[in-house]
Amino acid sequence: MNLCRTVSRAAIAAALATALSAAAVHGAAAGPLTDKPRKSTHANQSADDGGWSGDGLTLNASENAAVDAFYDRAREAERTVSPQVRAAARISGADVIGFDYRLKSPDSLKRKVATSLKEHPGQQVNQALAEIKDSVRYTLQWPDGRYTQGVTVASSVLSAWGNDSIKWSNTWARDKGYKAINSAWRAPDSQHAFEVQFHTPASKHAQEVTHKLYEEQRLPGTTPERARELQAQQDAIFAAVPVPAGADRLTAPTD
Repeated sequence: MNLCRTVSRAAIAAALATALSAAAVHGAAAGPLTDKPRKSTHANQSADDGGWSGDGLTLNASENAAVDAFYDRAREAERTVSPQVRAAARISGADVIGFDYRLKSPDSLKRKVATSLKEHPGQQVNQALAEIKDSVRYTLQWPDGRYTQGVTVASSVLSAWGNDSIKWSNTWARDKGYKAINSAWRAPDSQHAFEVQFHTPASKHAQEVTHKLYEEQRLPGTTPERARELQAQQDAIFAAVPVPAGADRLTAPTD
């Protein structure tokens, strides 16, 4: 469903320019911040040989250096992407949730890359990094009654600014599991990917409540029986999330 796709690119550009100016003023005072501190079963640390280890995972020196370089690119990209996302939020009437944690931390990136390398023997570090779309990430949220139009306007604005839609996962029609829209975009200047999740208050709450269940489910030591139990708990929580009218038919913007 593509409500408001008829909004002219000129009108979007004009509104975006106004909102972007206001967003940039607020953004200038807040430097890029990262994930909330995460408890770890093993201390994350740099090894003497330049590698990294944490949570039973490891990166060698060259892999660790590649992730550090990727993180530096993410920090640089965030400086131009954040004002655009905040502008899109202003134009579409969205609340920006968790803006202080819009940049994934180096340890989180290293944990994600190390996990991918462990799960895919023979994979190269640059291949693992290319799959990461959420090193810079945002959550926009609207009340149920304004969700469908809000998503349409916000995604149109991001597209009009020149960001390419590279992922659009709409799970509102699912019978079970996660409900929301997870989108990924490629910024025109930096060519760095960033994620924007589109939520309602209920779907965001369900995501937060099920996060620990999801993390336990992914642990290598979780038995199949326990994994099924954890999935059933998550399904029950998301089943209670109302689906906004038209949300299940929302699609990515097209030129």
